[in-house]
Amino acid sequence: MNLWRSQAAALAPERIADIFWGEIPPCEHLVQLYSDDAAFLDLLVNFVAGGLAGGESVILLATREHIAALDARLGARDLDIAAAREREHYITIDAESALAGFMVDGWPDDERFERFVVELLQRARHGGRRVRAFGELVALLWAQGNSGATVRLEHLWHRICHEHGFPLLCAYPRTGFLQGPADAARAICAAHSHTLPEVGRAHALAG
Repeated sequence: MNLWRSQAAALAPERIADIFWGEIPPCEHLVQLYSDDAAFLDLLVNFVAGGLAGGESVILLATREHIAALDARLGARDLDIAAAREREHYITIDAESALAGFMVDGWPDDERFERFVVELLQRARHGGRRVRAFGELVALLWAQGNSGATVRLEHLWHRICHEHGFPLLCAYPRTGFLQGPADAARAICAAHSHTLPEVGRAHALAG
């Protein structure tokens, strides 16, 4: 376990957002469970803002609803999201549309997926910028009951993170994740470099 991960594991989720989202090492493949959308979006704001403030480009593969809600929160922080998009420092892609581009018969096509990710990285790295990414592709597959394809896609992500040297954050709603096949859930966690502490009101009240 590296220093970032050992320190993050010892902190409450809100402190991770405050301190560590600005300094994620390359190749980290992180997974986050969340109990409600508000807590998840607050965390994602810190992830995106931390990257932009550090001179990184941010790739966001999320649902349309989450992209719209995130844009509103980022705007409330006086971040010029329109300018960041125009320069391709902030690239947002609808997750459902992205899946349609590389899924074949309910399974991720390795070559199509890698080509999709590499093209995004090339756009985001214009001018030599570092890149961080967030993806809900796996969460959508999981919600559809396609646990096998979810595990496979997580492994593809993990390999590409290491080959191309960028950090990736994945996120799953807690309820849907825990209701799925236990062996697949364990395989998903094992495919990541670290599982972050759960965020959300329900989790906080339970603790």
